Amino acid sequence: MAERFGGKYSPGGAQAPQVPGTERAVDGQTPARPFDGQTPARAGARVNLLFAAAVPFAITAFFQQPTGLALDLGAFAALILGAWLTRDGVLAHQAYDARKVSRRPAIPRKIFGSALAAAGLFLGGYVPGGGLTNPLIFAVAGGALHLFSFGSDPLKDKGMAGVDIFQTDRVARAVQEGEAYLAAMKDAMLRAGDRSLDKRVEVFAATARKMFRTVENDPRDLTAARKYLTIYLMGARDATVKFADIYARNRDPQARSAYEALLADLETNFTGRIQALLADDRTDLTIEIDVLRERLQREGVKPGTQEKDKP
Repeated sequence: MAERFGGKYSPGGAQAPQVPGTERAVDGQTPARPFDGQTPARAGARVNLLFAAAVPFAITAFFQQPTGLALDLGAFAALILGAWLTRDGVLAHQAYDARKVSRRPAIPRKIFGSALAAAGLFLGGYVPGGGLTNPLIFAVAGGALHLFSFGSDPLKDKGMAGVDIFQTDRVARAVQEGEAYLAAMKDAMLRAGDRSLDKRVEVFAATARKMFRTVENDPRDLTAARKYLTIYLMGARDATVKFADIYARNRDPQARSAYEALLADLETNFTGRIQALLADDRTDLTIEIDVLRERLQREGVKPGTQEKDKP
């Protein structure tokens, strides 16, 4: 939806409206912004070109004999499947890099994508009765270039030392559910047709995702944050759906004011809980340090001193 540009030095001298809530800070903390924690998607033009590279085989297949038809269609199918796996692998790798604690992907999609690309090029370059040298060269070169361009999948877990796998799986399911609620809020707000409200929802989503990352880094926090990831976000989604329907019909300013106040209250509550979770983590660290130092003192090591190297 188009939005008229305006500001302090624009004709009329009106100050550009700010998105409510973005200028506020809670307990001295920097307020959330829509793109906090977001990185550019890696699955862009390079991956899309893989789909385009398979199209010529689908076109030339219908101008050949049955054997050539089958080979070209097989090459097309292998390249399309390889491109699809590669795209999912790139997105999974990006999600892996964005988290401090993450498990390796269950399926090495990019590696399988390279193998399928090699198979597709082998089928596409094979000519009945023409030998295997050329198609093998195409397959090896294409698979190697594919793997070089997109890299390998993560093959080991990250930051999982001492982490309960069961708790990690519970956190993953809770975060997935929370992301579904945020996506539903964003989708519902499109019906309202108001850019400032879209941005306001994105600001709240950025705050919620800070909690997601906090819980992912320490799965023990899930119990304390469970209602925020489910009940509160479910209520925010339902309120957003109802508000979008009402505001799209009559642009009720009272409904808008009440909805913005709701988002501000939720954002304040989420930010406060995030700070509480971080404070609990620091308390746990302090306890661990104190216990270890007490044990060292019982062994005769004085605080703040180190045993000198013996000659």
